[in-house]
Amino acid sequence: MAAAPQPGRRRRTRLYALTDGRTAASRHGLTMDTLITATDDAGHGHGSLPTEWQEILAMCPAPNGRAVAEIAARMRMRLTPMVVLLGELLERGLIRHRPPLDASETSNVHLLMKIRDNLARL
Repeated sequence: MAAAPQPGRRRRTRLYALTDGRTAASRHGLTMDTLITATDDAGHGHGSLPTEWQEILAMCPAPNGRAVAEIAARMRMRLTPMVVLLGELLERGLIRHRPPLDASETSNVHLLMKIRDNLARL
């Protein structure tokens, strides 16, 4: 007998459908600490996008955005499939990415405390 759906949980689209069957990460070199932001026009006229794409775009508003690892954690998805999915969004022009900060930028104690606090909220 099949398990009944849990209340409050909605059916999610299968990953291969979201990525058009892709299984390899994009050529853009997204890493777990790459910062992702939605483009300015990502929220306009994209109501037909899969629910997961809309969720990602909503959680990554400019100018701050979110790190790939944080997006994956919030979406309850493993890192590699998330990188594939973000690569698809990047190629469609719906998100931008910024490489991780240089080592000199990450030695800022206030920045590290902010990261710690944000991770604690997850």
